[in-house]
Amino acid sequence: QVQLVESGGGLVQAGGSLRLSCAASGSIFSLNVMGWYRQAPGKQRELVATITRGGITNYADSVKGRFTISRDNAKNTVYLQMNGLKPEDTAVYYCNANGITTSLLDFISWGQGTQVTVSS
Repeated sequence: QVQLVESGGGLVQAGGSLRLSCAASGSIFSLNVMGWYRQAPGKQRELVATITRGGITNYADSVKGRFTISRDNAKNTVYLQMNGLKPEDTAVYYCNANGITTSLLDFISWGQGTQVTVSS
């Protein structure tokens, strides 16, 4: 079993910055792609950014140039640096990871979510 624990959400004014962290723990043999998704009230969950174990990144068009995803493989942790925040970035942000457990089974895990609120 693999657990993801997020931290770093909160309330910030438009134009401000926040940094989210997500640490993976449990029966991890290897972590492949880690990423962040978000869900605003009344909307579907959407991809924000992903990063492979080798550091290849992918971003939603809406956050390109403002958000930066990174990871520390030694700590099984992924980060999301969010700059230039806008009210439309307000959402619950979820960490996601896939990989292989110590039982050599594929897994996909989600964190519990962290609220990000951007005031205008």
